[in-house]
Amino acid sequence: MLNLSSEARERVLKNVMKLEVETPSWGYSSGGTRFFVYDDPTAARTLEEKIDDAAVVHKYTGITPAVALHIPWDKTDDWPGLKQYAESKGIRIGAINPNLFQKNEYLHGSVTNYDPAVRAQAVDHLLECVQIMRDTGSPVLSLWLADGTNYPGQSDFRRRKKNLIDSLSKVYKELQGEERILVEYKMFEPAFYHTDIGDWGMATFIAQALGERAQTLVDLGHHALGTNIEQIVAWLLDMGMLGGFHFNSKKYADDDLTTGSVNPHELFLIFCELVKADRDPEIQSNVVYMIDQAHFDKPKVDGMIQSVQNIQIAYAKALAVDYDALEEAQMNGDIIAAEEILNTAYNADVRPLLAEAREQAGLDPSPLEAYLKSADREIRVARSK
Repeated sequence: MLNLSSEARERVLKNVMKLEVETPSWGYSSGGTRFFVYDDPTAARTLEEKIDDAAVVHKYTGITPAVALHIPWDKTDDWPGLKQYAESKGIRIGAINPNLFQKNEYLHGSVTNYDPAVRAQAVDHLLECVQIMRDTGSPVLSLWLADGTNYPGQSDFRRRKKNLIDSLSKVYKELQGEERILVEYKMFEPAFYHTDIGDWGMATFIAQALGERAQTLVDLGHHALGTNIEQIVAWLLDMGMLGGFHFNSKKYADDDLTTGSVNPHELFLIFCELVKADRDPEIQSNVVYMIDQAHFDKPKVDGMIQSVQNIQIAYAKALAVDYDALEEAQMNGDIIAAEEILNTAYNADVRPLLAEAREQAGLDPSPLEAYLKSADREIRVARSK
């Protein structure tokens, strides 16, 4: 634990196990690329097995008490029964994610489509997902749209924006209590000329147009190469508009790789902004953290636990930063001192601290190692037999 003060150690031990991260149901089933879906015989085959796998990840990590669902990939005829099943496994149902990209009718858009009948179909699906939220106890509708075009002149930007806001307004007005909608964005893919919600500014504008129950969701893989995501996070926090976060990792585009596998320093810097916001009494935030990755060439539960560990490492390092000293260096214009303060925390080996924090929480100090040696893993291997 290179150069960490006793105060930094205490901050990590006190806070690192408090971060809760949802895992995605689709991260436990067979996946692949645009070219082919690979059959993983150890992957979950039913919705109940997805919940079982999510519960196992929580069992070993202690910080993943919810599983996000994707509709209709995770359809059931008994939502209250599914909620009860999840609770019996020690977890709850997390964000509900509508699917508006797998019907022929959506070829030219869902809620942005020129055809009012198609827009009505999309709105009906979103309202169905709101009802699923109520049946399962989830307060979050997590919306990502594939809507966009491939060719110049194919469609009118302003008309599509109007259709988008009009459609989402019909859904928004049905929200109740603590329910909210998180608006996600993506630079490109599957549309390659324009995407209707292409960046964080568009997503935030739409959320603001809807009302206070709507916020922006940041996915780490949905930006152009070199985008300063930590600045986006800082601005959204300052605006009170950061509602959700999708953890994954990218090399080129929306790769959905294991979180922390490609650019762990970026993940650390993002967490620094989140930690700074927690220290600021003027910042009020309620961020839903979720992993959104498709590690189709890794065993599902193994890869998910690996991601959770990487998230905790980045968070622990961010907690270890001396922010008072950092602010002093910034105010004095001391660039080298400021950078070195960050480097001290980033270069620290926080794994022993994490092990200690897990033991204090009654967990095995090495979640992935413990799972790999367990009967839980043998059960998943046995699925292939």
